[in-house]
Amino acid sequence: MNFAINSSIGCILFVLFLVSCDTNLEPTKPVKWTKENSAKLGETLLFEQEIDIKLYLKRRPDWNIQETGTGLRYWIYEEGQGETPLEGQTVSIDLEVRLLDDSLCYKSEANDPYEFVVDKSDIESGIQEGIKYLNKGAKAKLIFPSHLGHGLVGDLDKIPPLQALVVDIHLKDIR
Repeated sequence: MNFAINSSIGCILFVLFLVSCDTNLEPTKPVKWTKENSAKLGETLLFEQEIDIKLYLKRRPDWNIQETGTGLRYWIYEEGQGETPLEGQTVSIDLEVRLLDDSLCYKSEANDPYEFVVDKSDIESGIQEGIKYLNKGAKAKLIFPSHLGHGLVGDLDKIPPLQALVVDIHLKDIR
């Protein structure tokens, strides 16, 4: 009896499979990708990120945001003293990296600041640019689109692809 039921179910599934197959499908034509296609896609992605960043900032009207030509936005909420860092100098920073939905990606440890050489390291270009607006002791918020962060692939860990970042940064030292 089980064999008869299993055979019947098998036959019904086979008939459904045949009926559901569309034999009139034409092969898909390959899309010829051009520089123009890439530029349009880049513009669309950047436009969408700009909307997301503007909505994020709209919820924070008390932030005195400045914007640069690259798309970096920054707010120095605590001034420091002295000179700003120059190319080739080593800086020591505390930072907290978040996505626009405020989820925490990374945070430096309290007694273990992150160090890098300005314009000569692989840290995000948004941080490289933003650090130059700060002097020793300054604290700031940096908000930047993915092309100044981890771009199309993310960091393959905690930062997804195509994500704008919010970095809370404290410039502790310049050497």
